[in-house]
Amino acid sequence: MESLLWTPSAARVADAQITAFARWVQETRQVKVTESYDQLWDWSVGDIASFWDAIWDYYDVQSDGPRTPVLADAAMPGARWYPGTRLNHAEHVFRDRDPDALAIQFASERADGVQSWTWGRLHDETARIAGALRALGVRRGDRVAAYLPNAPETVAAFLATASLGAIWSSAAPEFGARAVADRFAQIEPKVLLAVDGYRYGGRDFDRRDTVAQLRAGIPSIDHTIMVSHLGLDLPDGALAWDGLGAEGDAPRDLGFTRVPFDHPLWILYSSGTTGLPKPIVHGHGGVLLEQLKVMHLHLDARPGDRVFWFTTTGWMMWNFLVGVLLTEASIVLFDGNPGTPSLDRLWDLAAEAGVTTFGTSASYLGACMKAGVEPQQDGRDLSRLHAIGSTGSPLSPDGFAWVYEQLGADTWLFSTSGGTDVVSAFVGGVPTLPVHRGELQARALGADLQAWSEDGEQLIGEVGELVLTQPLPSMPVGFWGDDDGSRYRDAYFQHYPGVWRHGDWIEITPRGTAVIHGRSDSTINRGGIRMGTSEIYRAVLAEPDVVDALVVDVPGRAGFDDGWMPLFLVLRDGVTLDDDLRITIKRRIRADCSPRHVPNAITQVAALPRTLSGKTLEVPVKRILMGEPPDRVAARDALANPEALDAFAALAAAPASA
Repeated sequence: MESLLWTPSAARVADAQITAFARWVQETRQVKVTESYDQLWDWSVGDIASFWDAIWDYYDVQSDGPRTPVLADAAMPGARWYPGTRLNHAEHVFRDRDPDALAIQFASERADGVQSWTWGRLHDETARIAGALRALGVRRGDRVAAYLPNAPETVAAFLATASLGAIWSSAAPEFGARAVADRFAQIEPKVLLAVDGYRYGGRDFDRRDTVAQLRAGIPSIDHTIMVSHLGLDLPDGALAWDGLGAEGDAPRDLGFTRVPFDHPLWILYSSGTTGLPKPIVHGHGGVLLEQLKVMHLHLDARPGDRVFWFTTTGWMMWNFLVGVLLTEASIVLFDGNPGTPSLDRLWDLAAEAGVTTFGTSASYLGACMKAGVEPQQDGRDLSRLHAIGSTGSPLSPDGFAWVYEQLGADTWLFSTSGGTDVVSAFVGGVPTLPVHRGELQARALGADLQAWSEDGEQLIGEVGELVLTQPLPSMPVGFWGDDDGSRYRDAYFQHYPGVWRHGDWIEITPRGTAVIHGRSDSTINRGGIRMGTSEIYRAVLAEPDVVDALVVDVPGRAGFDDGWMPLFLVLRDGVTLDDDLRITIKRRIRADCSPRHVPNAITQVAALPRTLSGKTLEVPVKRILMGEPPDRVAARDALANPEALDAFAALAAAPASA
């Protein structure tokens, strides 16, 4: 089957921002980088300090203090960038803005049509919130936690928080009380921003009880500010969002507190097999440089563009989308179920908002394909749409083909992969390169990404562990509360000392493209919401009849767009899994974790395979269910109960069932 699906025109290549950047680099840095993308990438990882300093100069980053050294220490973990500088991420978002220009468009299940915010309105709302937070005692370094939907007010609240040098953290309203508390309690926020409820799939969900649990369970919360989306009565003691600054003494001038390069900008969360979700801290400067690079050079966002990405505030793609505001493009937000009233909903939004770049998950594109959705049907005008972005999980080759069948040969489809850990993509779209079926176009500039064997040998044309052999500015500055750095080291640097192991299987092809083969660790991404298995286990093991549990996410299973997610249970003696217990467990996971992480199948097993030290073999079980022989994925003499593998080998040949 022909693999080449798209080649950019000569005019498109000439007009791309990455072309202008390469030409500028060659002229100002006296390095030869204009002949090919590979040449530019080689320079960007061959001299990473010079590359990132070129990004700084090209986009005129504003700061105080000396800019040298660029990279004071390149050792990982603990790389130190621009140690003498002070800046503010939000300052660059608002720099040189026309107050009458379009900043944000927004649609939701709660209202008809598309609403718009100008830069003037975004500025004034951000200033109003910043003034209110300041009046409530929020200062540099304080945490502001947001339990808010994907709406313009949330963007303004983030920018207000960042402008003060305070630290932002958010969770989507669909997260259950325990999942939110497990995140926010670790960072001890001073202020909680919350919504009274949200609408999803045509139903309204009251979140006031969850907010009450958070307020009662997190003693650090001094103030709660409530946004009224459903028009419900506010809880006692909560401040009304619309009333902030209404007394007239809140300043409308928006100032910016410049902070050290690595000062925390926000805290995101990622989970593994044990413990609470990891609170990942990213710095102002690292995020700023990474987003300036990726939004301009890889996304190619420019004046007049309208960039949409379907996400929730609990997924790093929300932070990614807000980063588009560092360019001259505007952004488009959507809050609700993309399948309500049908899967046409987001394509309708693309037409109504004049979207030029349509970002979504691979699972949404797969669902549209299987449902027979025709994006350009019924006269829907998608004439402005020229790019489709896909992330969250690997987009299948058939998904690639479907996009070109439905949207035309001149569409740039870029599949990307990165993660919460670096709040960006380090392999994905390049507007000047061709698109091959089922393949990500290239490794991102400045990302020294490789596929490694178990022994640390670089692989080409073979599947290996995705590693980064040099630091990125947007790598975490650490985990919150991890004073000795042990959790951070264990998360990324334990497998290959001094080298970042991301937790994906990747293949770098001989032509420089990439294929992602799923997670090699235990993080589960469902519908854009990443959750560690430990959180699911806490919910499941709260059921008295459940003795042990194992859950995995198996990519590529026929009929399952987000991957097949089976849950295996060991039950108390004498208890047999029945429909009532299945329903109870699904309800508990839905309430405590998220509706996206309800398993596709629940199966009773006699025992779970464990190492001699007692660790459950999640990844080996996943590989067995993907078709690998048990003896290839685990050494039986290293297991406490090797016979437990046999049940999973038998299940691997059976059809998946809901």
